[in-house]
Amino acid sequence: MARVQVVHETTLYEPPKADKWTLWFQWCRYFLDDGTMQQGYRFIWKRPQNEGGSLQAARGQARIPSVAVLEQLVAKAKKSGWGDYDGGWYDGDDGKL
Repeated sequence: MARVQVVHETTLYEPPKADKWTLWFQWCRYFLDDGTMQQGYRFIWKRPQNEGGSLQAARGQARIPSVAVLEQLVAKAKKSGWGDYDGGWYDGDDGKL
């Protein structure tokens, strides 16, 4: 199991609405049990602020409502200067992109 450090994040509504779930796009560092670190993007839902605003862990899955929402979040990240990072990819076989 990895420990995750969020480096950058954005959502469509900042600040988040107090009574709404919010979808976040994040650039993260993943600290793995074997002592290595990986970097990459993730989408994750947060509960409403009036319910504590905690993360909704979903076993590696976050429902993205539409490609338009995905594109808006990526565009915000790019505008903020972190939407073009490359964390690399490991496909489970040879580690090549």
